[in-house]
Order: sequence, then C-alpha cells, then structure tokens
Amino acid sequence: MTAAATAAAPDAPRPPHPEELPQEAPLDATALARIVSLALDEDLGTAPGRDVTTQSTIPADVEVSGVVATREDCVLAGIGAIQETMRQVAERLGLAAPTVTLEAADGDRLEAGAVIARFAGPGHVVLIAERTLLNLMSRASGVATHTRRWADALEGTGARVLDTRKTTPGLRALEKYAVRMGGGVNKRMGLFDCAMVKDNHIVAAGSVGDAIARIQARFPDVPVQVEVEDAAQAAEAIAAGARFLMLDNMPPETMRALVARVRAGEQGEPGTGKVWLEATGGLTLANVRDVAATGVDFMSVGALTHSSPIVDLGLDLA
Repeated sequence: MTAAATAAAPDAPRPPHPEELPQEAPLDATALARIVSLALDEDLGTAPGRDVTTQSTIPADVEVSGVVATREDCVLAGIGAIQETMRQVAERLGLAAPTVTLEAADGDRLEAGAVIARFAGPGHVVLIAERTLLNLMSRASGVATHTRRWADALEGTGARVLDTRKTTPGLRALEKYAVRMGGGVNKRMGLFDCAMVKDNHIVAAGSVGDAIARIQARFPDVPVQVEVEDAAQAAEAIAAGARFLMLDNMPPETMRALVARVRAGEQGEPGTGKVWLEATGGLTLANVRDVAATGVDFMSVGALTHSSPIVDLGLDLA
C-alpha cells in the first residue's frame, strides 16, 4: 500500500486516538491488586512473608484504630490502595481485614492535615500494610498534584496536558490514573494501542508516508500519530492520512505558523477533517500559556510521571 492509496480513502472509519477517549475511567482493580501484591513481596518476602519487628513485639490479637491523613496540600490519588493493601495483608496473615471509612475521594484538593480515611482492626495488619499503602498513595498523589498545576496553568486556553510513556516500570496504570485525577489526559498506554511514528521510524521506513502506509496496512485498527520537525514533514504526514501530529521542539513562532497552515488545510481540503496538534519538548510551567496560544490542542509533558515529587502522607494510630 502506498501513501497515496492511503490518502485516497478519506472517508474510511478512523480509529479514535487515546486523547479523544473519555478520561473518567477508574483505576483498574486488577492492576491495583497486582501492584500491591508485588510491593508486599518486596517488603515482606515471598508470600505470605513476614514482618520480624511487628510480629515479634505486638501480640496478634491487639486491635488498633487511627487515620490516614495528608501532611501537605495536595490533590489526592490512589486512595484505593488503603483497602486493597490491608485486604491483602490480612489474607496473607489469616487475620480479619480492618474496617476502613473513607473521608475523601481521588481528585479532591486537600489541605495539610485533612483526614483521608479512618480505620480500625488488627494491629499486625495495619502496621505491616502501612508503608506499602503510603508509598503508593504518596506517589499517585504527587503525580496528581503536579498534573493539576499544569491543568490550572492551561485553564481557558483550550489546550490540555498529556502524559507520556516515561512512567515508573510496573506503576503505569497507577501513574496514568493519577494524571487523570489531576486533570490531565492520558496519551497511549503502551506500544500496543497507538502507533507513534518518530524520527528513527522515518529513517528505517524511508519516509513519513511509507511509515504510515505500512502501519495502516498491518494494523488498521490503531490510530497513527506522527512526530514532525517542520512544515514539509507535516504536509507529507497529512497527505498520507495522519490526523495527529506532534510538533517537536518548535519555537512558538514556527509552531504558530504551522498550526495556521494546518487549520487552513482542514477548511480547504474536503475529507481532510480535524488534525490534532500536540506540542512536545521544551515545555515548562513558565512558557505553557505562550505555547498554548499557538493554537495546539495538547502538550505532552514527561515530567508529570518521571519527575513529580511525592506527597507527604501519614498513618497515625489514635
């Protein structure tokens, strides 16, 4: 199949890009259970594992109660880790799972000192679960809090912030969920759900058009995105059928001119349809509104997941 043949069928159904899908999906329960299980194996050793301090110093029948609270302002994410971690620890130990009463929800903006949940149950379960549930919630809430800063900075511009695949190995489902809770948008979940043509793919395939044609011939069920560095690459990608372009490391003036050209083409070429435009590279909270003013639809920020500081949360017995 050639690029020309691909472009000759503009009315063919186009797979939706991940960015176009609803962003309200809850955290997948199976993914959370897997993450918690691996984290407990790290902390306790292979299941059922052991906590040599807690199980030596506290009788198994001791009951405790207390709260999980935030020690700094934040956007909450990962609250499901409280119940899931305590459930799994209780199952490993053959003890009852503590009762947990939630007093906040993921996506809430909380002030320092806010109670997230109250719990009561076996002390062994609570103390063994403590660090794992706090690690996961602190990480997720850090990502959500950082993302919210970008979402707030973009408010009113029409542009939205995207995450990337620069996630912590094993925590992608949790971290991308946290991005959603912070007001961001998930880009592709992996290499399987969206084709992303970058410079090395173009070199290997021979051209932008050939790369797109080969993807559409082998995987017609996936959307295709193309990273472009100049107007010529953008025009070639659009002619070959791409409807999502990533504008890589372009100065705002260059980006603004390219956006205007693409938008004019949407109006002037029947069947072309909407072309989604994403700014990528060199983005900061200081320049985000200037970049948004170029007219792009999205901007991708790897730092949402690879550089977000954790939020300080605590578990305190009453």
